[in-house]
Amino acid sequence: MAEEKEVKVEEVKEKKDRKAEKYKAELEKLQAEVNHWKNEYYRAYADTQNLRKSLTKDHQEAMKYRAEGFIDELLPVLDSFHVVLSNEPEDPNLKNYLIGFQFIYKNLVAALENEGVQELAPNIGDKFDSATMNAVELQESEGEENLIVKVVTKGYKLHDRLIRPVNVIVSGHPKKEDDKPQEEEKSAQKFDA
Repeated sequence: MAEEKEVKVEEVKEKKDRKAEKYKAELEKLQAEVNHWKNEYYRAYADTQNLRKSLTKDHQEAMKYRAEGFIDELLPVLDSFHVVLSNEPEDPNLKNYLIGFQFIYKNLVAALENEGVQELAPNIGDKFDSATMNAVELQESEGEENLIVKVVTKGYKLHDRLIRPVNVIVSGHPKKEDDKPQEEEKSAQKFDA
């Protein structure tokens, strides 16, 4: 009987060990699953935070440049004001109108500056900057090249974004008479080949 009790005790211990092993394996599996979903949660949370930051940035950018299209439509009006204000009328009645136009122009410019618009108006003799300027013509001169000779239309920026480049006439060296025949010969050779 003592042996039977020992055998039963050992069987019970083995059953308990097997159950313990089974529960331990199940616990490890559940812990791995918990860790997996915990990582998925953190990943989803990080993605949500990144999306929120991106949307906030996009919204701020949209608000910052919301008036760009309107300002682009307004630029011909500003150009017209520049033309009118650059000519001094001789008639005293027209001078009163000019004073009114100057007042309207100053108010319009102040309103645009409040929105973040900056006028780009380089001086004659400044270096040509291809990032903010557009050369509409090349005027031959013996002096230094790529200097602004005349500002055709002013340029504008909205905050740090270029809305319209400054249209300018720049200086350049005249072509020598000797260079023209060589260029014609080269082009003629291309067509002959």
